[in-house]
Amino acid sequence: MEHKIFTYTDKIHQISSNVFLAPGVKVIGNIEIEEFSTIWFNSVIRGDVNYIRISNLTNIQDNSVLHVTGKNPLIIGNKVTVGHSVVLHVCTIMDLSLTGIGGIVLDSVVVEEKSMVVAGSVVKQDFVVPSGKLVAGIPAKIIRDLTNDEMLEIENSALRYKKYVEVTFNSLTSSEQQW
Repeated sequence: MEHKIFTYTDKIHQISSNVFLAPGVKVIGNIEIEEFSTIWFNSVIRGDVNYIRISNLTNIQDNSVLHVTGKNPLIIGNKVTVGHSVVLHVCTIMDLSLTGIGGIVLDSVVVEEKSMVVAGSVVKQDFVVPSGKLVAGIPAKIIRDLTNDEMLEIENSALRYKKYVEVTFNSLTSSEQQW
């Protein structure tokens, strides 16, 4: 059986019973993951020297890395989508936001509610992504306001990932039975 959850010194974890942890996921240290959140294949969530909190209905997609420093935690709000291969380091990601594939969000960044970090962007230290804005680039800059449709799609993304778990879990269970 694959080990997914590891303690780190005296650091503990609190993971809701309905959280989905896909194969290959590693959760280390002081981690809180709330209701109906999903952590997808080969992601690493390392709360070794501070804590990481992931709120309700948030999806952390494949190969993402979440980490902290001794000085500050990492906080992720409700209904957040973190795309494939994203790096989040010591930042705050507020409700109903999206970080696109390969995005990097660095120390002390605040991504406010209903905002988007475009795929491949690097959000440099201490930057604030204002509510309702789209940022892009290296380093990320404010490009424009999000449309109402785009903000609605961020919420829909979070809700879709809750549904994906049912199909994925059933597929994984069927595959394991074949072996």
